[in-house]
Parts: sequence; structure tokens; C-alpha cells
Amino acid sequence: MNHISATKLQTYQRCPKAYYFRYERQIKNPSFFGSNALGIALHKTLAHIYGYWHYLEPLPSRDWIEHCWSLYHTKLNPSQIEEGREILRKYYDSFIATLTALHQPLTVEGRIQTRLAIENIEFNLTGRFDRLDWLDDGLELIDYKSGKERKELDSAEIDLQIGLYYLALEEKYKKSLKRLSLLYLRTGEKVSFDTTDAHKQLVKATIGKIALQLRYDCQWEPAPGAKCQTCSYSCYCSAVTENPLPLPDYAKPECELQLVLGF
Repeated sequence: MNHISATKLQTYQRCPKAYYFRYERQIKNPSFFGSNALGIALHKTLAHIYGYWHYLEPLPSRDWIEHCWSLYHTKLNPSQIEEGREILRKYYDSFIATLTALHQPLTVEGRIQTRLAIENIEFNLTGRFDRLDWLDDGLELIDYKSGKERKELDSAEIDLQIGLYYLALEEKYKKSLKRLSLLYLRTGEKVSFDTTDAHKQLVKATIGKIALQLRYDCQWEPAPGAKCQTCSYSCYCSAVTENPLPLPDYAKPECELQLVLGF
């Protein structure tokens, strides 16, 4: 079974060579070294806020938010604890205090998967999400963003992500994904994208195209551009560096079948 996710398809779409370094040869990306302890604690806290609230009153109190935060900040330093507390205060003011009543989500910290057969090749589509809310006519997927820098959104990548979740959620819950919403925890902003059946059709076509390229692409041609300036693999890439470094000793040997997709 071949595993496929938005992250891996997006990586290949941006640059096949970067995909090759990251997934085929499994070269570690320095930007991922060390965990984002504050971000993880915030995500866990928000999951607890929604997952364990009794929903017998219209809204939880600020004390409930503080209690949930106290459960997950134990491994942070004092500065991070206070920073996280301020972020959660802003979240409460922006996304809870403004409501008439807090509605219980369908699930929090979820994982979904479904199977899709294209060109006689079967794929297992997988994905993770922070929260899934009910709407009158379908579902809204919530994705928390806790980073200090707000990355510029790529519409093609968003469409691909929407389509993958559309397919997987429809299969699991028999409901359509109507909206993907990004909640920026540090600013209290919410950016939403409405979904249509066209996203589902688009992602099927995209998966078919890229998956077949992945199976038969032996060259892994780079896609030079402005993104190369921040690419963690530029030191190994001949399209960027005149004398690229040899791959690390721990790099995975090349194999004949060059299709390994998934988280």
C-alpha cells in the first residue's frame, strides 16, 4: 500500500529534488531539529479545552483555560509559560468570549485516512487535524497556527490540502468538508477557505499526475527559484551549489521503486 499525504505531494510539487532528498534519501531537515515545545503545549491545551469541557454552561470560564494550560506547560521555562498564557488569553477573547455558546466539536486531534485507486494503483490517503466542527450543512476543519512568523499561503497548496481532507472526511464521516479554517493563535486571526466538489476532482487529478511521476521519475529534476534561498537541501543540490556536498553517510540507499509516500 502506497501512503500519500498533502505534505509529501506539496513537497514534490514545489521541487522534486527536495522531495528526493527528504523522503527518498531521508536526509534530516535542520529546520525540524528540536521540537517546538511551546507550540506543542498550546495545541495540547486547546485540545483539552474542547475535549474535556462539560458543555453544561454556555461558555467555559477563564479559570478553565488556565487549568488546562497548567496541565501542559510543565516542561516549559517561565518565559514560555507566560507567553503561552498570553496567547491563550488572546484566543479566549477572539474565539470563545465572542460566542453565545461553545459547541462541542466532532473530534479534536484527529487522524483520518481513506483509500483511493488511480490508474490501477491503490493509495492510502492520510491526514491529521487539530479540530473538526459541525456546520449546518457539513464539516469545518480547524488548523491551529502557533508560529511566530505567518507564512505566505500558496493557493495551489491550500487547494491540494482541501481536496485531500475532502476525500478522507467524506469517506469516514459521510459528510462533506465545507470549510478549512486556519486560526493564528498569536494574532487572533481566522482565515477560512470554502470548499467545493471541484477540490475533490482537482486532487484526484493531481494525485494521479504526481503519483505516476513519482513512480517513474528517476532524475528528480530540481525546480530552481526564490525558494532555493531557504531550502535546507541547497548544499547538496547542483542546481544551487557549484560544488555540492556529498550526501551524509546515514542517507538511505536508493531503491528501484521510488514511491514511498505518507507521514
